[in-house]
Amino acid sequence: MLACDFFSVDTVTLRRLYVFFVIEVGSRVVHVLGVTAHPTGAWVAQQARNLLMRFDEQGQVFRFLIRDRDTKFTTTFDETFAAAGTTVIKTPVQAPRANAFAERWVRTVRSECTDRLLIVGERHLRTVLNEYADHYNRHRPHRSLALSTPCPGSDQSPPNGPVHRRTILGGLLNEYYRAA
Repeated sequence: MLACDFFSVDTVTLRRLYVFFVIEVGSRVVHVLGVTAHPTGAWVAQQARNLLMRFDEQGQVFRFLIRDRDTKFTTTFDETFAAAGTTVIKTPVQAPRANAFAERWVRTVRSECTDRLLIVGERHLRTVLNEYADHYNRHRPHRSLALSTPCPGSDQSPPNGPVHRRTILGGLLNEYYRAA
């Protein structure tokens, strides 16, 4: 099952940017699909096609996609997923709990990342979010996954040895690993 949504980030120059993302509900893997100042239905549908091509290459198939009733999700968007065999489920009107997995990730990325950085522009936000999503998917433990990461086996460190720290996002987050 997939859940998708948008969230906005204001830059230093008071320009609002929109981030489109998808989260795999079962594994909690997040895919940041795009960042733009002007999201349109055609842009969203193209991001969906790009995501489905990536899933097709990896052999992944999802039965359901949860989305809200935003006007940016056009019939082309729904038909793109329907052609891949995915049923699109629209959340009820004004019911943020119906898309709880996506809303929870928005809260997490805001509190751990975007609210603590001054974003300069679209390219900067894309770079920051890609680095944060990599951290989220490969290094951040999740309580619902028994304190493992969404991408299991991504940490191939030996069981013994000194622990080293790697800072990411300019020291905003730290990752710890054992040296070989």
